[in-house]
Amino acid sequence: MSDSNVRRIWLTGASSGIGLALAEELLVAGHKLALTARTLGPLEELDRRFPGQVLLVPGDLTDGEQITAIGDRIGQTWGALDSAIINAGTCEYIDTNHFDAALLERVVRTNLLASSYCVQEALLLLRKGNKPHLVGVCSSVTYLPLTRSEAYGASKAGMRYLFESLRIDLAHENIDVTVVSPGFVDTPLTAKNDFAMPMRWPVKKAAKYISERLQRTRRPMEIAFPGLFILTLRLLALLPTRVQLALGKRMARSAAQHKDAQ
Repeated sequence: MSDSNVRRIWLTGASSGIGLALAEELLVAGHKLALTARTLGPLEELDRRFPGQVLLVPGDLTDGEQITAIGDRIGQTWGALDSAIINAGTCEYIDTNHFDAALLERVVRTNLLASSYCVQEALLLLRKGNKPHLVGVCSSVTYLPLTRSEAYGASKAGMRYLFESLRIDLAHENIDVTVVSPGFVDTPLTAKNDFAMPMRWPVKKAAKYISERLQRTRRPMEIAFPGLFILTLRLLALLPTRVQLALGKRMARSAAQHKDAQ
């Protein structure tokens, strides 16, 4: 890859799951990556495998001061960013028999509020970059209310709205914004799920799919997959609310029965 095609990319949540697999795809493609996560080991391994391409900027993204320090480190080292991929996130499920507002706060802080602090720092550097591109990894759960997903869905719906609004307001600066909406992907996070995950993709397949589309000349506004799963959710979202409720109640019962059977 020629130097003019090498992009300086900040990727958060890079130590596992989609983030780790996506980091490898982008490094193999020849790009330079600033990698952020709380767990340092996997980042150091990528640094060893791709010498000269990796900038280690670990930290806890729920701490605004650490995010500012990470942004400063990237700025001091590279001077600018060409892309920022805000991927770090978590998932916890609500049990409405014992509704836990602190759980919801924890998930929203990680998925939405921490992402907004990352956006704050990223924009300062993207404005100095080459063909700047801001990417937010959201979720297909935002298309349709799902059982026990009150915390995760609310955080990711907020994140989707944040990035889609930013797309409008940043257009005059020629900063492109892409929302990524994965379905079920094999990651350490989804491994904890106690329910069926239809049309689940291996993490390497998901990362390759995202990477290929992010590197296209005409940047997509959204990257959503698997196609049939996304289409199904979107069609279900068009149903009358009472029909959606009836389907949701059946899903909730099935989830409860599956949990009781374990």
